[in-house]
Amino acid sequence: MTKAEVVSAIAERTGIEKVTVWATVETFMDVVKDNMAHGENIYLRGFGSFIIKERKQKIGRNISKNTSIVIPAHNIPVFKPAKPFLNEVKTKVKVK
Repeated sequence: MTKAEVVSAIAERTGIEKVTVWATVETFMDVVKDNMAHGENIYLRGFGSFIIKERKQKIGRNISKNTSIVIPAHNIPVFKPAKPFLNEVKTKVKVK
């Protein structure tokens, strides 16, 4: 599902104009990105959490040059779904 499809679905369900929904979705994503860029986690009860996860420094391999490189420690954004979210997905999505 794309962002445009999400906006259309929300507009259909709520009766709000697509332009307003689009602005709201964009603003939500901006708030999430800005807060996470400043090291803050975001908790949406019943849905999930956007958290910053720390990756430790490690040694990687460049196979084509047969050399080792140091990959520095860094932070990455992660989404961790809440239990109700996980349970709903588990019960409704069938394994292929």
